[in-house]
Amino acid sequence: MAEQKIALVTGASAGFGREITCRLVRDGYKVIATARRKEKLEQLAQELFGNIYPVVMDMADTKEIERVIQTLPTEWQDIDVLVNNAGLALGIDPIPNISLPDWDQMIQTNVIGLIHLTQLIISGMLKRKKGHILSLGSIAGTYPYPGGNVYGATKAFVTQFMLNLKTDLLGTPIRVTNIEPGLCGGTEFSEVRLQDSQKAKEVYKGTNPLTAEDIAETISWIIGLPPHVNINRIEMMPVCQAPAGVAVAREIK
Repeated sequence: MAEQKIALVTGASAGFGREITCRLVRDGYKVIATARRKEKLEQLAQELFGNIYPVVMDMADTKEIERVIQTLPTEWQDIDVLVNNAGLALGIDPIPNISLPDWDQMIQTNVIGLIHLTQLIISGMLKRKKGHILSLGSIAGTYPYPGGNVYGATKAFVTQFMLNLKTDLLGTPIRVTNIEPGLCGGTEFSEVRLQDSQKAKEVYKGTNPLTAEDIAETISWIIGLPPHVNINRIEMMPVCQAPAGVAVAREIK
């Protein structure tokens, strides 16, 4: 019987991360599920009993990231797949009106935490000569829009970091993939960003956006490809969205 593979998914308590975790368990993985909210992780652990190892971890705290990885139980240390999912956007104000603490938090979480965790995981993958690193980027890293400022810049960093990581790993069997979704509904993303549930609903009004299930399905497909196949980056949008000005077609009723 083949040994059960291990994945680590950040931001696993809700949205993309929760759905990715559930999908990977269905695919036969054991999952180290990390997030800030202990109660959400405990609920997920009850649902996926025995198949996940829940860990409270804040991606904005590099010391905590290091502690978590260094203290994983022996049976959970050989990570085959890393999914850098945790991230956030805060605010849509133009640069003259921005909140510097919001910018700092986005950079700390979306960039610094991501690169620290990746560096900690990658040495083990190289020793075992196998592994796959995936990050959740965004079309915001490619297409600018009003109010995107630092959030878009963090996602542009992730795109370039992942491409450079793939280049650094040339000659090794480690796979590297950046996933860049567009308009996605059914998550907490817009509520966190806008701090207003009604405004968050308006973002998706009249649209048929991507879902967390679509992202999880895509990741399942990518990591299930033969080990000699690497998907460098994949850009995803719903049919109602286009890259020209990141325009969204809305139904008028």
